[in-house]
Amino acid sequence: MKTVTEFPRKVVELPDVGIIMPDGTRLSARIWMPEDAASDPVPAIIEHLPYRKRDGTIARDSLTHPYVAGHGYACIRVDMRGNGDSEGLMEDEYTQTELNDACAVHAWAAAQAWCNGNTGMMGISWGGFNGLQVAAMQPPSLKAVITLCSTVDRYADDIHYKGGCLLGENFGWSANMLSYSSRAPDPAIVGDQWREMWLERLQAMPMLLSTWLRHPHRDDYWKHGSICEDYSAIKAAVLSLGGWHDGYRNTPAHLAQNIQSPVKAIVGPWIHKYPHFAAPEPRIGFLQVALQWWDRWLKGIDNGVENEPAYKAWLMDSVEPKPWLPERPGRWIAEAKWPSRNLIQQLYVLTNDGLSESEGDLDQSISSPQDTGLTAGEYFPFTYGPELPDEQGEDDKRSLVFDGEPLGEDKDILDAPVVSLHFSSDQPQALLHVRLCDVFPDGRSALITHGFLNLTHHGSHENPKPLAPDEVYEAHVVLDQIAYQIPAGHRLRVAVSTSSWPSVWPSPKQAAIRLTKGGMCIFFRPLSAGNECTFPEPEAAPVWRIENIRKAHSTRKTERKEDGTVVLTIFNDFGCDRDLEHGLETGSWTEEVWSIHPDDPLSAKATIRWEQTSRRGDWSVRTETMSELTSDLTHFHVNGSVRAFEGNAVVHERGYSDHIARNLI
Repeated sequence: MKTVTEFPRKVVELPDVGIIMPDGTRLSARIWMPEDAASDPVPAIIEHLPYRKRDGTIARDSLTHPYVAGHGYACIRVDMRGNGDSEGLMEDEYTQTELNDACAVHAWAAAQAWCNGNTGMMGISWGGFNGLQVAAMQPPSLKAVITLCSTVDRYADDIHYKGGCLLGENFGWSANMLSYSSRAPDPAIVGDQWREMWLERLQAMPMLLSTWLRHPHRDDYWKHGSICEDYSAIKAAVLSLGGWHDGYRNTPAHLAQNIQSPVKAIVGPWIHKYPHFAAPEPRIGFLQVALQWWDRWLKGIDNGVENEPAYKAWLMDSVEPKPWLPERPGRWIAEAKWPSRNLIQQLYVLTNDGLSESEGDLDQSISSPQDTGLTAGEYFPFTYGPELPDEQGEDDKRSLVFDGEPLGEDKDILDAPVVSLHFSSDQPQALLHVRLCDVFPDGRSALITHGFLNLTHHGSHENPKPLAPDEVYEAHVVLDQIAYQIPAGHRLRVAVSTSSWPSVWPSPKQAAIRLTKGGMCIFFRPLSAGNECTFPEPEAAPVWRIENIRKAHSTRKTERKEDGTVVLTIFNDFGCDRDLEHGLETGSWTEEVWSIHPDDPLSAKATIRWEQTSRRGDWSVRTETMSELTSDLTHFHVNGSVRAFEGNAVVHERGYSDHIARNLI
């Protein structure tokens, strides 16, 4: 990545600007803008997050916002209420209060003398979500959005539930937020009230897992903030980006297909990161691409971005499966329209003899061990470490597999495959994990894409129903979007299992599923001759200036106990750094332990511990959090704790305990 130090306009930074909400709450914003913006006003670009501008997102902010500001924009990085250096309390994610606050920030920015009256909104993950949600509220100044790694449907395609299955990341994200939100504001910004603000947050801080578990179906709670409820509400121009190794890979296609305002989509091979510093490579010049978008829609510069292809994607080559890949070979493809008119639909039939292009009989049953799924990697790869799907052979052994014949030629897969099944169950609750795999000539199996379905949701996510034993039902499992070339000589494999630990929480009882009919629809694209589009090389502003005090490192290990219990332990030390500008020293680490016995779904247990530290001179604070989830036949059991220290003295201690009905989960 090329470091840029000279820009068309000189940049000034304002580390703490107060933006007062209608109810009097002060939000703290960090702003970068051209030095001469007062005499030559510029558009404002807003990023509205709970992740702490002072010490949370500062590394990526340093690369991004000064660069964009130097090209004639005011970049406003806001700490959401109840987080970082902002006043107030945060109750949940994407609340109406959060979205109203963001609209108020847009109105404030548009009214400043240094702003030309136009605003944009940009963000990844949380900021990608609320960028779309705020756009649907249509604040008058908001003309354009860049959303990365986000979703249009908070129930069907978020971190909480997938196909009606409870994701392990639902628990994991609750544990993360319990830790993130426990941190103190910086006294250098908020002054002597820091302790009062901190203790007030700690007293009010919810265990979000309880809220999320109480909404196991697609009800009004999840419809709020799901822009798929009314795509027509989006009037701003939208640029959507995603990554094939991220959990949020479907949104670019959904937006390109459904919104009526100007929209473009880009999907690369990346994990959950901005594309100018993401991996696996190749990276792209995301900041230059973003500037083109902003220039067109916020400055009215006729640069032709609206004539670009609707959908650009990195078509990945087949490579040896490994838990980490620093780069992913392939090529850029481009579709003028989306959905593409170039796709050829191919139907395959699941038969007793494998995956066939013609009819055949099917009558097979599967009841997978509960530890099936350990080769899947992280549902949301987030660090540059061993989080990607590994060789799938061990999980394939625990699944029904349907193999096709060796391909006679290379095939380019694009879009979302769909698997249709006629099934019966011996239990009233069950789930299926369906994987599409690339089987090498030597037998190795690489994951292409996958999907989940809670079978009680086969007819509806809003009104699921228990399964009648041995009654035959029909289900459709939509796999995640993908762009992948499977080579001649390789085989396509559909693998079906009844568990996927720890990606999804197990059904209450071990279920046996009988399949009596099945098919798969794959969309193939004519082979590309090479790159069909190109991007500039990555550029960024200078990196965050720090002194590293403790190096980051990660470990991941799986062990089997004497009684057969399988334990997955993931340790991430995010290191400790001291900011060379303002002197704040911050560090954190987390340990996750996921355990289950192959024969007992009720043995499932997840425990996550976090530590967060902040210090400057004689001032030192620390929080320790613990979250735990178990279940029995009828209920989930949630436990947790938060301990906060000033120096070595405990200043706050709180426990959480809850019991929540499973309700067909």
